[in-house]
Amino acid sequence: MSQKLELNKAIKIDTIKELMELAVKDSAKELAFEYRDEKDKEKVVKVTYEEFQNDTFYLGTALSNINMTSNHIAVIGDNSYKYLTVYLTVLKSDGVIVPIDKELTSKEIINVLKSSESEVLFYAEKYEQYIEEFKKELPNVKYFIGFQRENDEGNVLSYDSFKNLGKEKYEAGDRSYTSIEHDKTDKLKMLVFTSGTTGNPKGVMLTEHNLVSAVYYGLQVADIKTRCLSVLPYHHTYESVVGILVAIHRRATICINDSLKNVLKNLNTFKPDYIYVVPAFTEKFYKSIWANAEKSGKDKLLKIMIPVSNFLRKIGIDLRGILFKSVHEAFGGNLREIVCGGAPIRPEIGKFFNDIGITLLNGYGITECSPLVSVNREQFNDSSTVGVILPCCKVEIRNPNADGDGEIWVKGDIVMMGYYKEPEKTAKVLKDGWFNTEDYGRVNKKGQLIINGRKKNVIVLNNGKNIYPEEIENLLGNIV
Repeated sequence: MSQKLELNKAIKIDTIKELMELAVKDSAKELAFEYRDEKDKEKVVKVTYEEFQNDTFYLGTALSNINMTSNHIAVIGDNSYKYLTVYLTVLKSDGVIVPIDKELTSKEIINVLKSSESEVLFYAEKYEQYIEEFKKELPNVKYFIGFQRENDEGNVLSYDSFKNLGKEKYEAGDRSYTSIEHDKTDKLKMLVFTSGTTGNPKGVMLTEHNLVSAVYYGLQVADIKTRCLSVLPYHHTYESVVGILVAIHRRATICINDSLKNVLKNLNTFKPDYIYVVPAFTEKFYKSIWANAEKSGKDKLLKIMIPVSNFLRKIGIDLRGILFKSVHEAFGGNLREIVCGGAPIRPEIGKFFNDIGITLLNGYGITECSPLVSVNREQFNDSSTVGVILPCCKVEIRNPNADGDGEIWVKGDIVMMGYYKEPEKTAKVLKDGWFNTEDYGRVNKKGQLIINGRKKNVIVLNNGKNIYPEEIENLLGNIV
């Protein structure tokens, strides 16, 4: 029987526009973002919720003046404040945001832009070299707007001058963008391509209702702190929805990580109390802690302190902040929570971080589910599972084997519309509102979801036994 847990209180919202308006109403002067300046990396820029809202007004007004508030608008580049202004501006318009994987080749980017029917592309400086190729191959893209570009040339524009033009018009009374009202939240709002490497990439269609449901119901079960380091790429829904939109609705401060190689440096600069990562990060953090302990000759002491600390906690004495102070300081000193998604983690890594006073909460999601399906909770945390299922979801385990593991099917407010202009592919995974994740697992007696692996990865032995490569990886991880 599943355990009934009290849900967190969360404010119900119907649109992204409402989400932003409430954030500004409640926390206008509070910090929404902190990030390193583009030109002076030692300088930290701070932006309030009100300032961020105004930037989206200016950018939206500029888009309105080129008649692009109802169109498909693509964005590509490293995580940045400018990227997020585009993201929220489009989400609040009648248009569709198309985030593109920044690791794709120029031909793959062209492929996604064609398949998505995008008419505007916002891009980072590294893609400047491809603009002439893009212009030639993409006649349907009306404008190319460069984040770092300093001048306009035909339909290739500077982001700064474009936004400033919108600011001038907005301050002169132009309300063409801010007056946009849309009550149909079941229309396409975000188009995310899971791959750009084939001739026909698969575009996941998410509605505004999908997105706000992930935020609202996610906050009912997720235990979010007040200040995060935003690390994962924004073209992933895990970061852009569960990270960014949830943080805004929570009124948290989002510190933007400028480079993956600078994660530890930025943890110490911004001193967040929570962070979203994928399992590879937790593995790296875990190995780094033990490597540093061995290097300093403190590994044996660490092994002794953990069981001592756990014993003290059982009798009501929590000294983890003192006993493991040096470890905490390596992560900035304030980190209290790591939320991990994308794949199951090794349970011993979850236990280790929880033992030293940094709660590791593992969750599960998939882009087609906006992307959150389940997440562990502080008071009900089991690292061998991916947590409790969102209140808006139903999960069925179909065609289970002798061990009880079967296909995980999901139904609810977070399930996608389908694949963009791919009815056959959609029909294969969506049936009567149920989505086949093609992941294998089961739900335990406490109501927590357990993931074993991908259906397509399963190895069937000659005796009929199913072997999951993910389980083998976990075993190897314990050995290495």
